[in-house]
Amino acid sequence: MADIDIPDDLLELERSAWAAQQAGTLTPDMAAAVQTRVTEYATEAGLSRYDVEMALKRAVRHTEG
Repeated sequence: MADIDIPDDLLELERSAWAAQQAGTLTPDMAAAVQTRVTEYATEAGLSRYDVEMALKRAVRHTEG
């Protein structure tokens, strides 16, 4: 899979959702906002939603290496 240039707003949404998930405060609305933006970006960029979501999770959750 090629590198995906994830927009800053989507990275921020995922960072906030990940922090909330770790704190036990993630809400359905917050999770839905991330999924909606992932789908919008994937459609705009002509990419698979799955590929965008996986790249996003790697960028935010797996920053080591």
